[in-house]
Amino acid sequence: MDDDDRMAADARYRALEAWLAATGRAPGAVVTPASEDASFRRYFRATTAGQSFIVMDAPPAREDSRPFVAVAAMLDDMGVNAPRVLAADLAQGFLLLTDLGTDVYLDRLESSPGDVAGLYDAALATLSRMQDRGAAFQSTLPPYDADLLQAEMSLFRDWLCGIHLELRFSATEELEWRNLCTALIRNALDQPQVFVHRDYHSRNLMVTPHDSPGVLDFQDAVEGPLTYDLVSLLKDCYFTLPPDEVLARVDAFRRGLPAARRAGIGQDLFRRFFELMGVQRHLKAAGIFARLYHRDGKSRYLADIPRTLGYVTELAHRYPELHFLAGLLDARVLPMLAERRPD
Repeated sequence: MDDDDRMAADARYRALEAWLAATGRAPGAVVTPASEDASFRRYFRATTAGQSFIVMDAPPAREDSRPFVAVAAMLDDMGVNAPRVLAADLAQGFLLLTDLGTDVYLDRLESSPGDVAGLYDAALATLSRMQDRGAAFQSTLPPYDADLLQAEMSLFRDWLCGIHLELRFSATEELEWRNLCTALIRNALDQPQVFVHRDYHSRNLMVTPHDSPGVLDFQDAVEGPLTYDLVSLLKDCYFTLPPDEVLARVDAFRRGLPAARRAGIGQDLFRRFFELMGVQRHLKAAGIFARLYHRDGKSRYLADIPRTLGYVTELAHRYPELHFLAGLLDARVLPMLAERRPD
């Protein structure tokens, strides 16, 4: 962050403190940094009189907070444990939220192996609730359409291959890439469409005393493919489950779907939906991680790219449509990544 950015950030912090005081919701609060995420939002914890709140700073020129407010209300109506909006100033980009604590799913998964099964059971139960009760809100959400799916996969092509690795596609490779994208888009659109959180993974879930997990970072929710959130959770970019356990949970999730939603979708087709949906998501995520490094100066996500793309290469022998991509990853992308690790 350069001096101008620091001055702007400090000015926003002073404005945030003034706004928080004016709400009257947290008199005399001590405000401390809580976290940042992969966007331009910042979060602060305001502690007062034995209570704790979260204050979101979302610069309006960079972030539109209206979807956050709208989806928070939807999740509250669904009975999902997510931050509630207590006060908002959308013109300034400040929100006062309930605080779900500091016990992040990822930290618990890594530190307490004995808790892993129960944590996933709870997260899958909440996912089922979002899909079931979220049906009432689907028509109000943006569609996860072909254009959006393509734009996301282009992040891999443009930011990871093009900018980070300086890798150029030949005319033949460009054609293969387009064919791959077409197949993955078709796989997504052929699925039943449901309420999709769109970033449902271990860094956005909190272990809470009641109604665990708490669910964060939901502002990008869309109406989209049935398996998208499932693959985000079970093939997490930050935590790896054994492949056999992943498939067992995938099969169990399908069996637990309402009959109308799983009609005509047998085990093999559901697995195909799930696994190819994961390829789309992991291409998107790898591209975002490269963009975070080059555009935003956030290097820590680069370490997650090999795991993320590893989910893709392990599928290549089962899906002929992935042969081009697996060859590209094995021969060029993954070796080049290993050579270009930042100091």
